[in-house]
Amino acid sequence: MPPKIRELIRELESAGFREKGGKGRHRKFRHTNGIIIIVSGISGDDAKQCQIKDVRWTIGKVSNEEE
Repeated sequence: MPPKIRELIRELESAGFREKGGKGRHRKFRHTNGIIIIVSGISGDDAKQCQIKDVRWTIGKVSNEEE
């Protein structure tokens, strides 16, 4: 069973991303080093595979830059 959108958001926030607004069902998250990712959907919806991949890739990119 895929994770929910709210779980992806929780992963982003624990990696240092902060929500910077959005429009409609789109939420923009920005890290202190300037990386931006947009997550779309209602928090209770199942995340799509492409969303899961993008969020985890972005978190990996941030953690690699911090090392």
